[in-house]
Amino acid sequence: MKPRIFIVDDEAPARARLTMLLSDVAEECPHAIVGEAEQAQQALAQITELQPDIVLLDVQMPGMTGIDLAAQLKQTMPDAPAIIFVTAFDEYALKAFDVHAFDYLLKPVRATRLAEAIRRVSTLHLAGRQHKQEIGNASTSMPSPRRHFSVQERGRVLLVPIGDVIYLKAEAKYITLRTREHEYLIEGSLSSLEQELASSFIRVHRNALVAKDAIAGVERAQQASDDDDAERGQDAWQVILRGIQERLPISRRQWSVVKSLVR
Repeated sequence: MKPRIFIVDDEAPARARLTMLLSDVAEECPHAIVGEAEQAQQALAQITELQPDIVLLDVQMPGMTGIDLAAQLKQTMPDAPAIIFVTAFDEYALKAFDVHAFDYLLKPVRATRLAEAIRRVSTLHLAGRQHKQEIGNASTSMPSPRRHFSVQERGRVLLVPIGDVIYLKAEAKYITLRTREHEYLIEGSLSSLEQELASSFIRVHRNALVAKDAIAGVERAQQASDDDDAERGQDAWQVILRGIQERLPISRRQWSVVKSLVR
């Protein structure tokens, strides 16, 4: 499915550069530019009429900001386009993902980075949109689930795709987010994340959620996974994770759920 793209930026050179970059990646990343606007208010009407799949959106513009426009589109369009922010300012990343932005690119944008973002939209957002249309999903007005975690590292804001996360583990006031290569600390409630990510994550212990696709199997643990198991003399099990050596304990309460998944 070839994505239809709309560009919003108050600076003509910036719009021209995005058009040029899109032309550079057209062969590897087919698309169609359906329009552009220099003001968010003007863009709102055009986007509503043209129904693009992707909006490349600046943040700081006269009048309505890009953040405001994204929020308005979510409220007014049952099947809103994927928002990819393209801006020179990194401090708006958290606000951007509050309005369910798909990606956040910093100027000057590299062609490879832009192409990567568009391909991911085509793979995830557009496929999901097409699936909802096919099954006539009545819940299209519900907020889209997050596609990234926004994490801070050494003064930078990084976007970690949901698909890269192996587990989320509650520790003290923070949650450890684990990928194959890195660990990050994020704030939040594990219970809230469990509800939000129920389709792709499973609770294996009172303090840990694991991506279903990251579970390679289970094995007997050397020690009981919690005090109840030890007292009852029951076997203790732990989950084997793809891509990392670390194991996570499976609580007695969650054993039947995890076991049904790996059968």
